Amino acid sequence: MAKAQRERVVRMSVEQPLWRALTGYRVLTMLYAVLLYVFTRDEFERPWVAIAYLAVMALWTLATLPRVANAASCTKPFLGADLAVALVGILLTPLANFEAQQIDGPTLPTIWAAGSVLAYAIKGGWRWAAFASTLVAAANLIERGTPSRDTLHNVLLVWVASIAIGYVVEVARASERTLARALEIEAATRERERLARDIHDSVLQVLAMVQRRASALGGEAAELGRMAGEQEVALRTLVSSGLVPTTRASEDASQGAVVRRVEVDEPEGPSGPVDLRSLLAPHAGAKVSFAEPGAPVLLEPAAAMELAAAVSAALDNVRRHAGPDAQAWILIEDEPAEVIVTVRDDGPGIPEGRLAQAEGEGRLGVALSIRGRLRELGGSAELLSIPGQGTEVELKVPRTVREPRGKTKR
Repeated sequence: MAKAQRERVVRMSVEQPLWRALTGYRVLTMLYAVLLYVFTRDEFERPWVAIAYLAVMALWTLATLPRVANAASCTKPFLGADLAVALVGILLTPLANFEAQQIDGPTLPTIWAAGSVLAYAIKGGWRWAAFASTLVAAANLIERGTPSRDTLHNVLLVWVASIAIGYVVEVARASERTLARALEIEAATRERERLARDIHDSVLQVLAMVQRRASALGGEAAELGRMAGEQEVALRTLVSSGLVPTTRASEDASQGAVVRRVEVDEPEGPSGPVDLRSLLAPHAGAKVSFAEPGAPVLLEPAAAMELAAAVSAALDNVRRHAGPDAQAWILIEDEPAEVIVTVRDDGPGIPEGRLAQAEGEGRLGVALSIRGRLRELGGSAELLSIPGQGTEVELKVPRTVREPRGKTKR
């Protein structure tokens, strides 16, 4: 089936400039380390150790430039190997320059080692940065033997700076996710308005015309007009509630970019989260009012289907026991830890003890179709009924639900 609409929302991830900056930093600091050796080579007792290491470091830096181009390429094995190159260079410094410990001179990789720590910070946040900077700090302290105040100052500076950068990256990612959600809702709102205009100009006007003319004709046509009027009310409720196919934010986690485009597609299949609103909206009509949040209420397919089935069972009970003229209301509440659906009617209510009597007679509609479904999901169903004041059924499903028995994940 063709996609209803595709809207491209292109923006750059906040991480991409950081990866580009890291690429430039590694090249410049590699050149700095090489030039520093060239100008101070007379101080090295074993220059061949320094030359060998710097050659390896230079080749490694140039060969791995694509690895620090984005988060996808900067894998964990690469980060480990890159950090190992930096640590080996620090620990080899006394072998190349015997007086390095006494004069508190620079290590062989100098500030190039900080690039490895920064890669950890950009890739994994402040915790990864703390891990990498701690190893670099330990290597520097071991290399110095008796660290000076300047050494401690530099170690602490790298440790604090890398953790700060990692924390900023995490905050930026959270902000991008919030923006992605806002763009998603905005796209869905625009699509809803477009559909509402199209439906109002066509289907709703036809249904209204059928209702008027059929009512005027009378007889069997009047029944047709009544049905057309109910469908018009249901369709107006559906359109005004904003139930268009849910948007899907294209997320490229490896690049750190949360939104590359926003697509308005057909509803997700059973393999992805399901918007509970789209399952309950068809119940809306002349006798059933439907109230739901403005944003999608996403649940795992099995949980959404079972909860929708429980709502259907509750509405069946309303039609069967409250009478054809009873009015029903469906309310969805999207809480952080659970989803709550309330089904209420204005019927005569349930006499005290009637449910227990029905279960004893083998009529298990409430026990199995409602409470049983919710129990399988780890949720609950509470029924409150006062004779003469209607009945209210409150269905609760936790965000993390158990897979219903008899259903297997694919």
